[in-house]
Amino acid sequence: MQFTSDLINIIREKFSNPLPGRAAQYRMAHVGRDYPVPDFSKARKAAVVILLYPDTTGETQLVLIQRMFHPKDRHSGQISLPGGKLEAADPSPKAAALRELEEELGVPTNAVTILGQLSDLHISVSNFLVYPFLGVVDKRPDFIPQPSEVHAILETPLKVFLEKSMRRKKDLKLANGITLKNVPYFDVQGHTVWGATAMIINEFSELLMGEILSTEN
Repeated sequence: MQFTSDLINIIREKFSNPLPGRAAQYRMAHVGRDYPVPDFSKARKAAVVILLYPDTTGETQLVLIQRMFHPKDRHSGQISLPGGKLEAADPSPKAAALRELEEELGVPTNAVTILGQLSDLHISVSNFLVYPFLGVVDKRPDFIPQPSEVHAILETPLKVFLEKSMRRKKDLKLANGITLKNVPYFDVQGHTVWGATAMIINEFSELLMGEILSTEN
């Protein structure tokens, strides 16, 4: 999928329509995950960015990060979207998402155009309410990973997340020894992209494609 002005306009127009919402998110959730109770008064707030940009051939890329390994971090070592918790100085979730993107990957805030906001998502294991945004930059950024937070950068063609064949399931053993059965995931360069990250990306994928994309198709 080429990164063109037509694609940007299509994405911008898609955000003027109703979002696919939690139904799309939960098509990439494991069966043990329930829809959260809509009371987030005690949840911590976070924001993430799905960042799109062209590679040297003009192919649209989406950047993911592998988080550093921290023994006290429930999401240690996992593949995620760039982002993090809202700070007191952040005027809005969007501002927090852009700040985190710059801190974690060195992408200047003023270089990013935010085209829309996706449905928020509650992560029960860490009690975060996450606000996802879709951003674009007109050329590949010179990524500068934050050493304390980013173990690796995964640059992946957007088309990978739009193909039904790339939605798979497997049993997943967690660090605490628990095994989750039949977990939906994206296989990205041999990495398992699952959980909240897969759920957020799937909503954007369904918004862009205008159809249901799941592991059942």
